[in-house]
Parts: sequence; structure tokens; C-alpha cells
Amino acid sequence: MTDNINKDCGLLSPEDMALAQSALEIALKEGASKARANLSCSVMDLVATLNGQVDKVTHSFDRSLTMYIFADGRYGTFSTNRVSAEGLTEFIRKGLETVRALSPDPCRNLPDINRTAMDAGSGLELGLWDPERNDMDPGRRRAIALEASIWPKEGLISEEGEYSDSVSDIYMVDTQGLECRHIETSFEYGVEVTAQDKDGNRYSGYWWDSSPKLENLEIGDCGLTAMKRAVAQFAPQDFPLGRYNMVVENEVAGRLLTPVLNALNGSAIQQQNSFLADSLGKKVFPDNLTVIDCAREEGRSGSRLFDSEGVATSNSTIIGHGVVEEFFVTTYIAAKTGLKPTVDDASRPKVMPTMRGGTSDLLHMCGDGILVTGFNGGNSNPTTGRFSFGVEGFLFKDGKIVHPVREAVITGDLVTLWNNLAAAGSDYRRCSSRQVPTLAFRDVDFSA
Repeated sequence: MTDNINKDCGLLSPEDMALAQSALEIALKEGASKARANLSCSVMDLVATLNGQVDKVTHSFDRSLTMYIFADGRYGTFSTNRVSAEGLTEFIRKGLETVRALSPDPCRNLPDINRTAMDAGSGLELGLWDPERNDMDPGRRRAIALEASIWPKEGLISEEGEYSDSVSDIYMVDTQGLECRHIETSFEYGVEVTAQDKDGNRYSGYWWDSSPKLENLEIGDCGLTAMKRAVAQFAPQDFPLGRYNMVVENEVAGRLLTPVLNALNGSAIQQQNSFLADSLGKKVFPDNLTVIDCAREEGRSGSRLFDSEGVATSNSTIIGHGVVEEFFVTTYIAAKTGLKPTVDDASRPKVMPTMRGGTSDLLHMCGDGILVTGFNGGNSNPTTGRFSFGVEGFLFKDGKIVHPVREAVITGDLVTLWNNLAAAGSDYRRCSSRQVPTLAFRDVDFSA
């Protein structure tokens, strides 16, 4: 197969999908008790610009077949990029030889067929495929990248932009009768600029947008937004360290949700590496925190009808008014722990708003504090929930920004932090798969 896209939709042809089906037949014929085949294909084209000129053009193509083989109470996973009928039998035979040399693992199994996706036959159900991708050519990509550039601009030292468009096509089948497909296009532009103040100090700003549909890609203001974010950092000042109200901008607020979702992963719980291990069904967070998974939101990045096992996703509540309602538990982890199997991870998590509005509204609500617009390293302990994050942003008083602040560190533990949630706005970034609006917290410790 070449890397030409099927002119109807997707990348995989009927012959490709028949090859995945035949891989299952070969696995059973060679002695496997059951198997799953995952055939994936992706293409991406990128145009990078530097200071208003094309700097780099890349084209990438990837295709792989992954076999999940169960035999004699044992299990193994094997991948190949040489996807063709020739050599397929030998590939599976060698995989089976390896599986039979492994120790038995009775917890390994395919998911119950009744839990798998029955509504993902075409891969187009969620409206994530844009046929406009078929009409893209090098000249058009180059034009989009160059038109988005704002170079030259007074005060700018450099501008680095990247436009890309891609398509991915995933086809999954197993020996129980599972057959599902996911096709998605993506159009993305991001730009980083460096600006210089009157004293020669340099500051960087970044902005981006992404969409499954080209018509929804908003890149016209990316360069100016990145420049404004860079210039806004001019003349940072020290501020008295201590406890402040903290407002976290929607562009970076997901940084605080990620470790919470990671702690709800069944693998972390099984390995005793989660600060939320005993939290299922318990009220751990405040009443004003609700996180839902918009897994099946049509036309939105991150949406999917099935997970990595083929298990059907659903629009579900992860945390409801502070109560932990869902762990992410695969078939294997469920067998190991006795937990109820769910899905492997959140698809499109969304922190529900507690008020209408965005950053400026939350600044006025809080009055005084620190607005965080970026994270600079740091980490959190998955077992205890203790965190230490480097942050940058602005001091604000009476709801108005006063001046940028030099880098500081926020410390504490995630359960306490989220229990100090004052408000969540409604200013979601459409392009992000993690729907986290601007957040406001009380009593956060800022240190050097």
C-alpha cells in the first residue's frame, strides 16, 4: 500500500482490513486460543516557518499491525511495520513461540464482547473526518503557513511557526467478533515568538489552534496572541512570597487535572502508586468539583467510541460533586484487583463550570492574588499527591493585573488544592482534548 489516502475516507482499504481478519485466522490455526489485531495507519504533512520564510517541510507515513495473542494461558503483544500477506504467518508463528515461553497469566483475557463497541463500523460516526484533507497539496500548505506569519513585527526577535495536517485510521478486530474503526483528521497551527524589551531582555510567547475540520481552524490571530503573551512578560517583579488566591488560565489549567486522572488509573491503584487508591464512591473533593468524560462528543478532538481494547466508551461522570465515581480499569487490571472493568482512560475530560465567564471574571471574583499563565517544570508524587510546580504569571489586585512576576514555586497536595477550588469558569479551549476552563483556588502556597 502507498501513503495515498482513500478518496472516499480514511487510509485503510478493504484489502488492508481483510489482512487484519486473516491475521486472526492464522493465529487460531497456529494454536492461539484467542487474539486481537490492531491495524493502524497515519500520515502527517508539516510546513515549518522561520521569520516569515519556509524553513522545513516534512512528510511522514506510518503503518503497523499489532497482534495480541493468547495461548496456553499465556499472553504476548507483537508489532510489525511490514504489513503484507507475505511473511504474516511467520510473524505470528514467531509470536506464538515467544508466548509459549512466557509464564502463565490467568488474568489476561479479551474483554467481554458485550462491553465492546458495536457502533463503530465505519469510523466516521463521530464526524472527525474532513474530506478537505484529500485536497491538500504542498502549495496550499505552504500558503497557509506563510499567511499565518506576522513577521516582520517591531520588537520581535524571532518567529517560529508550524502548520500541519494529518489523518489517522485505526481498525480493530478480535476472535470474539469485535470489529470497530476510528478515522480522524487533524489540522493544527502553533507559533512561538521571541520579543525584546528596551533593555535587551528577551521573552517568549506561544499560541496554537487545532481542529478535526479545516474550516474550524482559527489561526489568523495566533501570531498576535503569541506576541501579546511575550510582551506582557516585560519587566517582571519580585513579590512577597506566601499564600495567595490563585487563578490558573485555561490554556494551562489542565496541568492540575492530569495527576488527578492519573491517580484514578487502575494500573496505578493495582501497583499501590495512587493517592486516590481507596477513593471510589467517596467524597474526596468539594461539592463544586464535577468532572465528566465527554467521550462521544461529536466533532471534537479526543472523542472516541472505543478504547485500546475495543471497549465502548460512554459519556460518564468521573467525579460528581466531589465524589469519585469512576476508576479507569482495563480487563487485565479488573481481573488482578477485583475492580469493575471500565475503560482504559478518560477520552475528553471536562471540568464543569461553576460560573459563567473566563479569566477576567475570575480575577474580579478573587480580588487579589496571582494569575498563573505557565508552568515551568516540577512534579507531583503519584502516591501521596504532594506537588511542587514552577509557575509564571502576574500579580493582580482588585481584579486587575498589576505586573508580571518572576518565577515562583507552588507547593502542597492535590487533594487540599482541589478542596480549595473557588470557581471554574466556562472559557473552554475548543481545540483541547482536555476541557479545563480557567480555575480559581484559595490559599495556595507560593515559595521561592
